[in-house]
Amino acid sequence: MTLALFAEQLLNGVQFGTMLFIMSAGLTLVFGIMNLINLAHGSLYMLGAFMMATFLAQTGNFAFSAIGAIAATALVGAILELTILRRFYRRSHLDQVLVTFGLILVFNDLTRMIWGPIPIPISLPQALSGSVTLWEGLQYPTFRLFNLVMGAFVALGLYLLVAHTRAGMWVRAGASDRTMASALGVDVELVFVMIYASGAALAGFAGLMTGAITAVQVGMGEPVLVLALVVTVIGGIGSIRGAFVAALMIGVVDTFGRVLLPQAFGNMIIFMMMAAILAWRPQGLFDVHN
Repeated sequence: MTLALFAEQLLNGVQFGTMLFIMSAGLTLVFGIMNLINLAHGSLYMLGAFMMATFLAQTGNFAFSAIGAIAATALVGAILELTILRRFYRRSHLDQVLVTFGLILVFNDLTRMIWGPIPIPISLPQALSGSVTLWEGLQYPTFRLFNLVMGAFVALGLYLLVAHTRAGMWVRAGASDRTMASALGVDVELVFVMIYASGAALAGFAGLMTGAITAVQVGMGEPVLVLALVVTVIGGIGSIRGAFVAALMIGVVDTFGRVLLPQAFGNMIIFMMMAAILAWRPQGLFDVHN
């Protein structure tokens, strides 16, 4: 492998890892704080991509469409939490798996009914199309580089929000001891709505950014949901820092595994890595306080 090819695949892995972190951050917060196994998170990822395609077709403005898609996905997430999911916080994890799996089927059928089964491309603005020369012999797609920068920016913002703001203090308090936080005056129900809506917005953002690289299609959320669950388990349930480190690890390992190893091993390598890490640290790389 030449140096240019190695650098290109490394950038691909980091870019994939940052998008995977954005997808996983909401999932790990919901699981770690609300104790909810949310398999419908991948459907919100898919919904954000479809909303983006719809708004872009109507307005032709990429930035406006992205903001609208993120807001719409957050609204759907808040409605889901208020009407369905909050009834299952104190239910068994099996009940949570069944209801959120049912939501996957509902969302897949609804999107197929509304948008049809044919994949929808997302047109990039001229400023984000084409490629840039990073150094001699290495040209990298502009939008992938934009994806990487935006992913890093969102990761930094999310870390600062959770670790250094009052809202983040409420989130960490709810993660540590929900009952005590409620007794101290924290409106836990409002916090839960905001957490779920924020997680939905992050999933929608990851979906629209990824959909612009590939295509928007029904069922696109299930494969990335599996990887997001792996990130959550490896990083430590409820840990934002753990999700970031695990997402970068999985992004880089998965990218190089598919390039360097036979297909069967390339598809298995991240699960082998997960098994090895959990054998060493069953709680994941970080706990909820990190």
